[in-house]
Amino acid sequence: MTEDFSKDNLGSRAEEYLESIVCKNLEMCVEVLQQCENLIPLADELRIVSRCIDAIASKACAEQIASSFSRLEYSSSGRLHMNKQAKREGDWWIEDLSVLRIDLYQRVMTAMKCRGVRPESIGASLVNYAQKELTKKSSLWNPSSQTKVDLISTGHERLVVETIVNLLPVEKLAVPITFLFGLLRSAVMLDCTIACRLDLERRIGSQLDVATLDDLLIPSFRHAGDTLFDVDTVHRILVNFSQQDDSEDDMEDASVFESDSPHSPSQTALFKVAKLVDNYLAEIAPDANLKLSKFMVIAETLPTHARTVHDGLYRAIDIYLKAHQGLSDSDRKKLCKLIDFQKLSQEAGAHAAQNERLPLQAIVQVLYFEQIRLRNALCCSYADDDHKPMHNSWRISSGALSAAMSPRDNYASLRRENRELKLELARLRMRLNDLEKEHVCMKRDMQKSHSRKFMSSFSKKIGKLSIFGHSSSRGSSSPSKNSHRTDSRVIERTCASTD
Repeated sequence: MTEDFSKDNLGSRAEEYLESIVCKNLEMCVEVLQQCENLIPLADELRIVSRCIDAIASKACAEQIASSFSRLEYSSSGRLHMNKQAKREGDWWIEDLSVLRIDLYQRVMTAMKCRGVRPESIGASLVNYAQKELTKKSSLWNPSSQTKVDLISTGHERLVVETIVNLLPVEKLAVPITFLFGLLRSAVMLDCTIACRLDLERRIGSQLDVATLDDLLIPSFRHAGDTLFDVDTVHRILVNFSQQDDSEDDMEDASVFESDSPHSPSQTALFKVAKLVDNYLAEIAPDANLKLSKFMVIAETLPTHARTVHDGLYRAIDIYLKAHQGLSDSDRKKLCKLIDFQKLSQEAGAHAAQNERLPLQAIVQVLYFEQIRLRNALCCSYADDDHKPMHNSWRISSGALSAAMSPRDNYASLRRENRELKLELARLRMRLNDLEKEHVCMKRDMQKSHSRKFMSSFSKKIGKLSIFGHSSSRGSSSPSKNSHRTDSRVIERTCASTD
């Protein structure tokens, strides 16, 4: 079929057809690739597959560039910018590529990345392909299928998940985080490689602040005696988030820490993740198989300055104590040490003060901080008082200001608050010592005399006394006179002794 045997033979005509017709049309390239699926490696040797893949990548990139130019417009200030609300027409090829086999699809996506196709378009294509392949041929959605078909289908799904994870763009938010969690569930369920799962956990950890509670609730696919949810995977995701947050903080300039604004982007992400973790702890706390060590390691993963308010953490711990009533006193004390009772709101503090599930030491701390808060509220009611001590005490009782700062910013303020707290504790100890002495004296007096005789004699004495110093009896003037005479005699004796 070459030119050696005949001029304009079938080989040259096929080459001309590929170059002039097939490679000029993206849909025809996809059709040729589908026909080549059963002809590999012969189609590779003839360079049919490589030419079609290169043509698809070039066509998609050209279409995307043309679509980007069509979305350019001038703003009111005269600047040229991209209209993000306009519909993207350069990604029409996403649906066409979903019919390819996974190996050919991987080669097409790799070529598109090299050509410079937008990461968002690559991500959208991966989401579309995964939704079709993991539901259309999934054995998990067909329980009645045969075992042999199940094994083949499971192997195909595992290959699809691992390939898609390798093709994910490195840019953040190129794919929805819900899709990443779906891939992670599938990877755990299909027992994909450890590298595949760790890659997904790292990607999720880098954008965990946009996740929801439903995303974190990954079912446990192990034996029946394990927890309902995969706590270990969530812990690794939180560790990735904390390490990524620390590395970003180290890369920032020192001027960020010197600024007065406590809400840097990393701080905002920390606050969102802390709230998400508290809700997650409250969700998994009723699980009877959840061990205390796993519960605590999730709560302790984030740094201490991530939570400005500990209401969510207190709620989760209270649920855990209620569901695990067989905990020892030492375990309950260890668990309650996670709570900073300074950072409880007024409602949560009132609930904790009456919570019988908390250890006695925790209740004492709650009452102490509630007393400080009450004293500050009373100080606020006096307009003539100095507001500076009240402001300092408010910082001690709430802890919100220091918690909202970065670690380098609030170091000096924490030392100052520590000194103030020590002074407050010293005053409280002095008052407690005085109360103990009074209590001992009263107890000693009560032991010397019987309570009934003491109360009867005391009431008789009270009856003889007059509140205003006057009596209605006839001899009311004589006591005053006698007392006056007695006082004069004492004064005379005193003067004589001095002489």
